[in-house]
Amino acid sequence: MNSPAEIPVIARQSERLGELIEERIVTGAYPPGTRLDEQELATTFGVSRTPVREALIQLASIGLIEIRPRRGATVPEVGADRVCEMFEVMAELEAMCGRLAARRITASEQQALQEAHRACEAARDANTPDVYYQLNEVFHQRIYEASHNGFLVEQATALHRRLRPYRRLQLRVRNRMATSFNEHQAIVEAIIKGDSDLASAQLRAHVTVQGERFADLVATLRDFNAGA
Repeated sequence: MNSPAEIPVIARQSERLGELIEERIVTGAYPPGTRLDEQELATTFGVSRTPVREALIQLASIGLIEIRPRRGATVPEVGADRVCEMFEVMAELEAMCGRLAARRITASEQQALQEAHRACEAARDANTPDVYYQLNEVFHQRIYEASHNGFLVEQATALHRRLRPYRRLQLRVRNRMATSFNEHQAIVEAIIKGDSDLASAQLRAHVTVQGERFADLVATLRDFNAGA
């Protein structure tokens, strides 16, 4: 049995492994139909099978892989059209969160949103896309919470998690991190000002841009993998 001290370590390992496996799936290193063997993955990443198993369970919970009895974990076929459909829905969910947040955000929530925005600024200045994305998740979560609609928060958070590898990788596109931060600035200003229509429109455009750039990003990364 794992000791209490070991459990957080395994959790951190499984989260990082999940990100690495996500990236390989999205960029085509693990194409549809690939069987993800626990022992092979453990050997590849130099870890035990326990965090690998946890990572696969997490990825299966958001639909990025499939786990079936006697077949193990495999990468399903997810077409570009399907991903674009998910981004369309995400854009509308975020727009709704922005609209409600502009009307309902409290003073303490305004402060938390601005702090999250400043943290993103520091990551942008340090040119650390992965750190920026982690802080970007906090930024968007603050907007979800400020909507004060529990069901909407659940749905937006779930889809955000499903699209996480695509949203994270698109920040590596040239100048996208700076552009993302500038879009955040406009979103914060609209929410603080209480302009629900503008906040909604800004968030919808912010997420839609990500969806449109997805195909170009994946094509570039797949070309890179092919030449590696």
